[in-house]
Order: sequence, then structure tokens, then C-alpha cells
Amino acid sequence: MKLSRIFAYTERHLYLYKRSLPRLMEVFYWPVLDLVVWGFVSIYLMRGTPHQDFITLFIGALILWDILFRSQQGISVSFLEDVWSRNLLNIFVSPLSPAEYIASLLFLSIIKLLLTSTVMVTLAYILYSFDIFLLGFSLIPLVINLIIMGWSIGIVTTAIIMRFGQEAEVLAWGIALLFQPVSAVFYPVSVLPHFLTQVALFIPSAHVFEGMRQVISKGTFPVESMVWATTLNIGYIAASLLFYSWNFSVVKKKGLLAKVGE
Repeated sequence: MKLSRIFAYTERHLYLYKRSLPRLMEVFYWPVLDLVVWGFVSIYLMRGTPHQDFITLFIGALILWDILFRSQQGISVSFLEDVWSRNLLNIFVSPLSPAEYIASLLFLSIIKLLLTSTVMVTLAYILYSFDIFLLGFSLIPLVINLIIMGWSIGIVTTAIIMRFGQEAEVLAWGIALLFQPVSAVFYPVSVLPHFLTQVALFIPSAHVFEGMRQVISKGTFPVESMVWATTLNIGYIAASLLFYSWNFSVVKKKGLLAKVGE
């Protein structure tokens, strides 16, 4: 065993981080994100006694957040499966149009989401006696808005990976979590610093989770939150589709489609 060979192979991997933003994200992104999210949870708990339905709010938020995350994953990871199998070029030389491809990913995302959510809701009821359906009719607009936001993120992620290749694949696992701190999943928006509360105004999921807390704690339908979330989501899903269409045309013109995943 020679240290020179050990250090040489270690150096080889370190060179990969020199010009790769996605790889640097692996080093700094996850610990910073964990610190920010759980730091705000700690501040929320330190400010006083949480609401009497705190456990209900926490488990409900966890299930709803997973809906957003899985809806994004349903698109991004399904796209990556085509990349990993080197099947992407075969798909787009077929009669299948880019719009049809995205539509199929959306349907696939719904199927995966139904399966995952069924498991989570069932386990939450068995293990913690938590019934997500206590949200009543309000659950429908809450879930729909989270799914649409997840789709927007997934479509944008897919476009970026298609454009910049394998190095951007890490975004499929981490980009949705970038929105978690300002989505106020486990704590009210009021816990955030002032500049982040302004950012949260433009994040649909922040309005969804504020609405969820209103339904559980007050039993009233969050009209204002749903109007905000729906309006933002309409704009974001339209922008994400335009972004995907533009990137697809660029990739097609530059002949990069055959190189995706290499």
C-alpha cells in the first residue's frame, strides 16, 4: 500500500469539484439547508408554547411537503431514467412530441404520487392516529397547488439537465428542497426574517402551508392563501413550460440531445 497512489486518486476526485457547481452543492448545500430549516423550527419552539395541535400540524405538513417533493421527483427522476438508459434520443426521434413527452411525465408523476401518498397517509393513521382527511374539502386545493408547484420545479429541472448534461443531475434531488425554508413547512411564515417573509410571498407552497395551519387551528377555508397560491402557480407552470420549450429548441439546434448523460 502506497500513500502516493492513495493521494493521487483522492486528488483526482478533488479536481472534479474545482469547476463543478453541482458537486460543490453536495458539500455545502445539504448541511446549510438542514441548519436553516431546523434552526427556524427551534426558533419557533423557543418563542413560546406551540399551538395545541402542534403534532397534527407537524405530521400534516410532512405529508403535504412529501406531495410537493414527490410530484417534482415524478418528473425529474423519470426523465433521468431515460437519460441513464441512453434512451432519450430514441424517444425524440419517434413521433412523440416534446409536449406529449412532458404530458406523459405528468401522468406518471400522478400515479407515483398516489401510490406514495397512500402509503404515507395509511401509516400516519396507523402509527399516529393522524387522519389527513380532517382537512376536509380544503385538502383538495391544498394538494392541487402543491402538485402544480412540484411540476413546475420538475419541468425546470428537466430542462436544465437536458441543456447542461450529467453534471446538473444533482439538481433533481435537491432543487425542490431549496424552497423548503421559505415554504414555512413546519413553522409559520412569521418566524422567518423580514427579507425571507418577502420572498415567501412569491412561493406558492408558503401560502399552502399557511392555509393548512389556518384550516387545522381555526377550521376556516383559507381563501386568501389559496388565491395567492393558485395565481402564482398559474404563472410558474406557464413559465416552466416556456423555459422547457426554449431549452429543448436550443438543445436540438446544437445537437446536444445525443450527448445528454455522457
